[in-house]
Amino acid sequence: MKFILGTKGKMLTVYTEEGRAFAATVIVAAPNTVTQLKTKEKDGYNAVQMGAVETTDKHVNKAQLGHTKGKALRFFKEAKNRDGSLPALEVGAAVDVSIFAAGEKVTVSAISKGRGFQGVVKRHGFHGGPRTHGQKHSERSPGSIGGGGGRAGGRVAKGMRMAGRMGQERVTVRNLSVLQVHPETNEIVLAGAVPGRAGTVVEIRG
Repeated sequence: MKFILGTKGKMLTVYTEEGRAFAATVIVAAPNTVTQLKTKEKDGYNAVQMGAVETTDKHVNKAQLGHTKGKALRFFKEAKNRDGSLPALEVGAAVDVSIFAAGEKVTVSAISKGRGFQGVVKRHGFHGGPRTHGQKHSERSPGSIGGGGGRAGGRVAKGMRMAGRMGQERVTVRNLSVLQVHPETNEIVLAGAVPGRAGTVVEIRG
């Protein structure tokens, strides 16, 4: 298993030697620092904790500075080593994008864009009501949610799809292809879209 943290960059079009065009996302992944190695004997499970994106001391509390031996890092994530496939690492070691190669399949996780309170048409893809035949204000309304002596016996069933807050959730996209790796600029180019806005922290697992 391979693991690195980065931030989402711009999107672009990448053309292969065969002439195929891919919508691609650039992930900027400066070298991560191994900040902790967790073991089953001590912590109950095997994992590697990574720290990424260096910052200044004033943006990090003393506990974090002590944990990282004085290195100010903004983000920390763990990669569980369930099958023992993570390479042997030491605390303080650097991990960069060169661990990946073009053609590999990776899994990407990030926090999606927050879209606020949205109706059922945008949030769940409802079609809304009819646009004619006496309708006036119900074009994007959800319609019946139960009640009466319906399927739930006079109440709204749990899990009913309704309007509410949308986005700002952890989203995982699997089987994205690595198109290019640029260790000199700390960039990795992935085929397809990645959750979140530009600057969102992204986890890449191979």
